[in-house]
Amino acid sequence: MNQEYLSSKRALLIVNRHARQGKERLADIITQLQQLGFILLQESTENPRQLPEVIRRYRNQVDLVIIGGGDGTLNAAVEGLIDTQLPLAILPLGTANDLARTLKIPTSIPDACQVIATGKLHKIDLGCVNGKYFFNVASCGLSVQITQRLTKEAKRRWGVFAYAAIALQVIWQARSFKAEIRQGGESILVKTIQIAVGNGRHYGGGMTVVHDATIDDCRLDLYSLEIRHWWQILALLPALWQGRQAALPGVRSLEGTEIEIYTRKPLAINTDGEITTQTPAKFRVIPKALSVLVPDS
Repeated sequence: MNQEYLSSKRALLIVNRHARQGKERLADIITQLQQLGFILLQESTENPRQLPEVIRRYRNQVDLVIIGGGDGTLNAAVEGLIDTQLPLAILPLGTANDLARTLKIPTSIPDACQVIATGKLHKIDLGCVNGKYFFNVASCGLSVQITQRLTKEAKRRWGVFAYAAIALQVIWQARSFKAEIRQGGESILVKTIQIAVGNGRHYGGGMTVVHDATIDDCRLDLYSLEIRHWWQILALLPALWQGRQAALPGVRSLEGTEIEIYTRKPLAINTDGEITTQTPAKFRVIPKALSVLVPDS
């Protein structure tokens, strides 16, 4: 594991004030980071799509980008991080915080600030689908319906439980679709309600992609839910949470560095909780794409 540490504490701080804890914690965050010796340049934007350009503007002024928000905020910023190769530090202020969970970054803000001050830099992989980067998972089918129904108000009010509540509402309406999965020279025709392709370990508020998945294993992990009746997914939920669904009937799994998915009609694809592209979809893994501060343990 990479044992590199930060040599400078000049940082760009971007906090999503619309994140679940963003606005109310901002003053505390600034105070704690300054007490830990950071020189902060602060930026905010109402439009997450502007985050890459904001980061690019500071490429020669800072040695670190600190982002406070959830997985959607991190996903929105990723192109700027890739372009500048500035290290990333995470303050988990969102609802699911799946990337922080994958990297074992504590949800306590004082503890997360300590990680930024004393942690080590570690290289992580990124997934990419049709030119869109993702940290955790990209998927089509059931998860897109959940994303479309999951309002900011529901996430703010119910937190991670909002995912489960919305999922239970849409599962019984789940409709299967036909798809072709291509990987390693093989073509597989499936009838499924969801195809998910994971780069990281956690997604959807704590579910696990595959039991041994890590965000630095240089591979993508795919699973396809090929069940006939909506109620069958209820029996799969414990295994999906632990990432052990591959052994169960009605679940197909495979891994690779490049995967393609084709459907008769274009289907929306959700990347890290945001709908960003559609099928046909070409997925690939980008090894050691970013440096991120993680706990030194």
